[in-house]
Amino acid sequence: MKSKGTVEAEISSAITQWEKDYLGRGSLSVKTDILRDMIIVTLRGILTPAEYAVCRTKDGILTIKKVRSEMVELGIGDLYSIIFNITNQEVKSFHTDLSTTTGERIMIFKLFNNYQKSF
Repeated sequence: MKSKGTVEAEISSAITQWEKDYLGRGSLSVKTDILRDMIIVTLRGILTPAEYAVCRTKDGILTIKKVRSEMVELGIGDLYSIIFNITNQEVKSFHTDLSTTTGERIMIFKLFNNYQKSF
């Protein structure tokens, strides 16, 4: 059986690869934490210099958040598959947000079961 840390590292690696394949570039760092029935993924350094420039205005912030959110939502099936293939757990719901100030995205995969108890 894999350790919690090994599973977290595998999820981080798989999501980084998904970003590169699907979005064309990966984040600078990814950290995954398994907490009760949640898998929390923190991605740092996801915005490009051009996106930071666009984010200087309120309209720009809203535009970047909308476009980035839509791109992730279109790839949600792949993300669910990543989680299932690594954990053998079905995803109940998915939540995400992006900070246009720090260039950090948080992804939360809510599972049907308390996956943390399996370690």
